[in-house]
Amino acid sequence: MIVAAGGGGDAVAAVMLDAALYGGETPMVVFSYAWDRLLVDPVPGPRGPANFRGLRPLTRSVRTVPADAVAIPPAGSTLPRLAAELPQTFALIDPHHGAEGMVRQLEELVQYLEPDSVDLLDVGGDILARGDEATLRSPLADALTLAACCELNFPVRLLVAGPGLDGELPAEVLRDRLGPVVLSLAAEHVAPVSSVLEWHPSEATAMLAAAARGARGRCEVSGDGAPVPLTDVGPFVYEADLDEALHRNQLAGAILGTENLHQVEQYSREICGFSEIDDERHQAGRLGGPAPPEVDPEAVLRRLDDFEADARGRGITHTTFRRLTEVLGLSGTQRLELRALLLGRRPERYQAPLWHIASGA
Repeated sequence: MIVAAGGGGDAVAAVMLDAALYGGETPMVVFSYAWDRLLVDPVPGPRGPANFRGLRPLTRSVRTVPADAVAIPPAGSTLPRLAAELPQTFALIDPHHGAEGMVRQLEELVQYLEPDSVDLLDVGGDILARGDEATLRSPLADALTLAACCELNFPVRLLVAGPGLDGELPAEVLRDRLGPVVLSLAAEHVAPVSSVLEWHPSEATAMLAAAARGARGRCEVSGDGAPVPLTDVGPFVYEADLDEALHRNQLAGAILGTENLHQVEQYSREICGFSEIDDERHQAGRLGGPAPPEVDPEAVLRRLDDFEADARGRGITHTTFRRLTEVLGLSGTQRLELRALLLGRRPERYQAPLWHIASGA
């Protein structure tokens, strides 16, 4: 069993890890949040079982998300589509009963599945944060899974894939917090999720996959556009000490006894200075309004040329389609339309699943 620490892209990376460790041949359960942020789900925060139709009971407290499950509008989720395209079983983390509720879910899963191993997987390494780092943007989900896994009466191995690739804690900050390298992901481990990477919005997992396929350079990501290095350590999966991570992560330590998500949020505000769900609430309040204008292909390509010229001057070699959507002045709902346009017009620039910024004009 693999616990996807932050949901979303961590669930996709769990399938890559399954391929690398077990060849994808052993039945695998991926325990994940349905928390796709506002790109997919316009409702702030994580979804629970009440937000779906068609979930299937696995234990008293755990439901699986089959391919025919549906998120009840206006909510959205990528988990049903993952279940449709991948052979792994996706079980839904319900964080609405706090860390104690998640411990119960984990205990039931372990008792029911009798797994050979339980791995807690985080792409990027922000699960190893203290909580006061200025670059930290999404500590809540990781802190909850870390706290719950530390309370589980079953050995849990904490794994960090692609240190620094989430754009939160730089790889050099994480270096002393990581243990031995467990494996290095390669192109063959990305192959099972190749189709998923064509549509899934996770930037960190996209960069992890690109690094495993050999991409090197500097990738500009959404938000503030900070560049993320794609280095030789990008494909590495490290083990980290679970107890040390809990001791360091102030939020995870504080929420051990929480019984609902509101308590977790309050601790996040006190310790980290914010709740990422509050941030989503503020962003959601700015959504809506008139529909975005249709994509003008020639205008988009002209803006792309200008962006790439500027990016080359800043040493940028790659970017994500989420970032391109931002800088080209398009709506997030037009990301896949933009991707189809660019791959149709300039397919040689696609270094899956990233956009390669050529060194020349």
